[in-house]
Amino acid sequence: MFDEIQFDKINRLPKYIFAQINDLKMSARRSGEDIIDFSMGNPDAPTPAPIINKLCETANRNKTHGYSASKGIYKLRLAMTKWYKRKYGVILNPDTEVVATMGSKEGYVHLVQAISNPGDVAIVPDPTYPIHSQAFILAGASVEKMQLIFDEDTFEVDENKFFENLLDALDNSVPRAKFLVVNFPHNPTTATVTPQFYERLVAIAKEQRFYIISDIAYADITFDGYTTPSILEVKGAKDVAVESYTLSKSYNMAGWRVGFIVGNKKLIGALQSIKSWLDYGMFTPIQVAATVALDEHNYIPKEQIIPRYRKRRDVMIESFAKAGWELSTPNATMFIWAKIPEIARDMGSLEFSKQLLVKAGVAVSPGIGFGKYGDKYVRIALIENEKRIRQASKNIKKFLKELAEEKKRKEEVNND
Repeated sequence: MFDEIQFDKINRLPKYIFAQINDLKMSARRSGEDIIDFSMGNPDAPTPAPIINKLCETANRNKTHGYSASKGIYKLRLAMTKWYKRKYGVILNPDTEVVATMGSKEGYVHLVQAISNPGDVAIVPDPTYPIHSQAFILAGASVEKMQLIFDEDTFEVDENKFFENLLDALDNSVPRAKFLVVNFPHNPTTATVTPQFYERLVAIAKEQRFYIISDIAYADITFDGYTTPSILEVKGAKDVAVESYTLSKSYNMAGWRVGFIVGNKKLIGALQSIKSWLDYGMFTPIQVAATVALDEHNYIPKEQIIPRYRKRRDVMIESFAKAGWELSTPNATMFIWAKIPEIARDMGSLEFSKQLLVKAGVAVSPGIGFGKYGDKYVRIALIENEKRIRQASKNIKKFLKELAEEKKRKEEVNND
């Protein structure tokens, strides 16, 4: 009888494609194989010592062990307002325009739960970080996809095409879309936009009457002179937009789960309300340490985090090219969005990722897991050191050579 009970919300979720790669990876490791893992954006370096020290110091105070504030302690919210003022010249009210969340992912999902009605429509560019679309599915809303088009050499978004596709998506959505999700620098493609992009976007949102949810999780990780803009820099943006930020990548604090949603008072108020029912906030010592990270150690991304990823990016592009896999150079994030080598492109990203793992011992994320427009690509996270990257290139060179030889043999057999 219990087999007949259905969980419709869960049934709406698609099959988790990345699980197939994870299963192969774990099986190989259990067999004693060395897997060079570029599949998940999980920073490999430790959290900087001053932040850890502050956590330990605060945790040793008995009064910090009780329930905290669901929207975050005041000093942490204030630190976020200082970050925006320092980086973007944006003024935020720490009480009404900022919520500290258990990572930006939790904050994003709870925001969507708070503001979505059943049947609402959100427009999400494709490819996309999966939760950007699936959060709306979990909330009983619907998603209208639009293709994200960018220059494959510079990774700059084709802004004219973006707005053309956006207007088409608005016309195609039934009912008319209430939300648009943007995420620049983009995960998975690393695509970037200009400040002028947000000026146009805010104007369209006001004209067409939809809210914008902007995710700038990789705002701090930029290279070669590029600077991430914020939508909140645009005059009047707070009328239509909220933005999420996280310490996960900028400070190597992924497991700490410290993020923020800031901006529009109505949306922030909805998030504050739903969180007051769902949680009591982060462990207070984590919040204190995060406050110190933002206020006293804001040099860390520039001096420690960016140089590590830039070096790995450059080593990977150079060594993979020698292996026969040409990669374009991103100017932001901790990823490389890599077009599958021509010799293997007809496999599709999932099969290519499987073979790369099994035959070369290298794990990447298949682009199809981020949407149908990602199937010619894989996402490579820069989470292995330079020595491991060079070893991966040697494995890949051998794999691609064997693939070419196998393809040649098949062609000769077919010709005979």
